[in-house]
Amino acid sequence: MAAFLIVACLLFAWSVTAERLARWSVTAPLAFALAGAFLNSGEAPWVQENLSQHGFQRGVEVVLALLLFLDACESTEYHRLKTTAGEWRLLGIALPLTIGTATLMGAALFPDTGWWLLLVTALVVMPIDLAPISTLLADERVPLRVRAALNVEGGLNDGLISPLFVFAVAHVTAAGNSGVGALVWRVVRESVTAVLVGALLGAGAAWLVRRALAAQWATPESLRLATLAVPFLVYTAAVLAHGNGFVAAFVSGVCYAPAARALGHANLSLVHHVGQVLAFAVWFVLGGLTIDQFADGIGLAELGYALLALTVVRFLPVMLSLTATVLTVPERAAVGWFGSRGVTSIVFATLAAGQLPPEEADFVVTLMCATVLLSVLLHGLSVRPIALAFARGAAGSRAVSRGTKGPSGA
Repeated sequence: MAAFLIVACLLFAWSVTAERLARWSVTAPLAFALAGAFLNSGEAPWVQENLSQHGFQRGVEVVLALLLFLDACESTEYHRLKTTAGEWRLLGIALPLTIGTATLMGAALFPDTGWWLLLVTALVVMPIDLAPISTLLADERVPLRVRAALNVEGGLNDGLISPLFVFAVAHVTAAGNSGVGALVWRVVRESVTAVLVGALLGAGAAWLVRRALAAQWATPESLRLATLAVPFLVYTAAVLAHGNGFVAAFVSGVCYAPAARALGHANLSLVHHVGQVLAFAVWFVLGGLTIDQFADGIGLAELGYALLALTVVRFLPVMLSLTATVLTVPERAAVGWFGSRGVTSIVFATLAAGQLPPEEADFVVTLMCATVLLSVLLHGLSVRPIALAFARGAAGSRAVSRGTKGPSGA
């Protein structure tokens, strides 16, 4: 109960100081991670975390399932754009390149580590999560194309990576006892089951919600509760059917999105707020993990891996994949830079830690902590300066446009 009390107090404190802290570029992920680190430090920490507990793992799984559902619903909201912002290139070209490059980078920095464990680590640290830069998505100074590309990529990449993550972890834990064919069949079976469950329940829920509204059995306000129930229902049903709960939650969000859009943006507000609160708890967990992992300091190889994963390994594949798109060079650079990491990486690392042997689990969690914390700092602090740079660029373009029109109209 102490953990719930502490998180509730932190949530209240953040709510009444959020605007003031935002002026100092202190984001919610950073604030909760720092609180988790402080309250988990010392010989008698206030809150003790055990990644191997089944209940703890199920809890973080549910958080990610809820966020995947929300991301899938919200990633369809950029219909105002006349053309694609390159998001499908990010998913189809940049994402595989970043995973492959991160694996090769891990082999160079940690030559005694197995390839499959390096792949698991890459799948943990490379999916982007926009929580550390959430203010960017609402900042009108940043071009809509940039925000659209990031939001769609962030909403879809973790759902796409999930089956491969399950396969890679299973291969490490199998240790030669199961053939690759058996592992592939398991992942395919779980994924197909998840897609069927997610599509059936997501589309069915969307149909029932619209029918209930048309028949005046419910109001848009009351249907927000129905929307909140969908990801929990779908995830639980998929797990009971031996499917991948993450994939099911993501697919259900895609199927439910038209109904959510028809009901209005406020229909997703309750899901968003609940997801935000649960995500704060995950960031609190990250702070505690960091204290445990870096009690004796951090090695140069680990720090170098985190820094390269956030910069070169992300930036170059994105710039390459977005070549010859409608995005300008500054816009492509912004998409490449804002590959922030967050809840998805924390949850994947937690799941890996619960299944891998202790030494391998420690390797994955250490690199995740280093990468995510560095992302919170670097990306969180860079949102405002880059938004201002885009605003100055837009103002300069308008000034040049007026200057060129003046003489011809005189």
